[in-house]
Amino acid sequence: MPEGLLATVVIPTYNGELYLRRILEALREQKIDGEFEVLVIDSGSTDATLEIVGQFPEVRLHEIENSEFGHGKTRNLAASLAQGTFVAYLTHDAIPDHDGWLRELLAPFSIDDRLKAVMGKQNPRPACFPLMKYEISSVFARFGPDFGTTLFYGDEALTGQLDAITFYSDVNSATRREFLLETISYRDVSYAEDQMFGRDLIEAGYWKAYAPRASVEHSNDVTLHEFGLRIFDETVGLRRIGTPIGRLSIAGVIKYTVLTAARDTVRIARDRAYSRKRKLYWLVINPLYHIRKWANYRRASIVNLDDEEAVKAGSLEAYRSLS
Repeated sequence: MPEGLLATVVIPTYNGELYLRRILEALREQKIDGEFEVLVIDSGSTDATLEIVGQFPEVRLHEIENSEFGHGKTRNLAASLAQGTFVAYLTHDAIPDHDGWLRELLAPFSIDDRLKAVMGKQNPRPACFPLMKYEISSVFARFGPDFGTTLFYGDEALTGQLDAITFYSDVNSATRREFLLETISYRDVSYAEDQMFGRDLIEAGYWKAYAPRASVEHSNDVTLHEFGLRIFDETVGLRRIGTPIGRLSIAGVIKYTVLTAARDTVRIARDRAYSRKRKLYWLVINPLYHIRKWANYRRASIVNLDDEEAVKAGSLEAYRSLS
């Protein structure tokens, strides 16, 4: 390991041409005391991803077959290839918001040796549809104010809040390389590898942190149809790692669709980021996303997890593999 190399920023890519250049340019601008490297692990891109990487000679590229990719195992592979003390992860569509992103992401590690993982804030893209925009903002708002760092650790008195305490997203995150390689690695699961990592970490007695100043621009670019399939994948993934998911009836789908769509209607009407024309558009279109969300949540809550064909039929990843 090169002496003094503080961190390795890892970007797993697959057809990530849309945002990759902006990510790599943002990483070039980072201001931090210490040296870091950028490692791209590509799993068979057929677009301009590799061409873009080639335009940044400081970036180290490692290529794998698409069949070898796994959300957890590829991140473990990255840790084994990394040369930094810390490994920071960015998905190929998460763009650092400012030149202090990496500094802010690594800063909490100095708080306590028990702290092994940090996740940063995600800000939805301006064009993100309202349902996703408001959900992303709400999820990260509950972890603490933007001006401080929030620490999370297990406590017997908080067993009823375990899911909230263990929540973890590796879209924008960092951990100690040695910890990943020698203590707790990502599990090789099809989905929700980050949620399982957060749970494993907390249950083993370690700490994690939320660093809101280490923010990125990120929201999933999906069509209405793809959004429903993604909800299916996420819900199935949570079921497979043991997260309790209540079965939803058709009446429940109707109830939650009406309630959540109505709540968003008020938000859209008050949202100053939207022009009057855009508000009218989203007031009509956004409820369709709520219908897709709850219908696919129900489908995922009742599907037989042992029936691989049924699971593939509702999966976004399976759908995209056929496209």
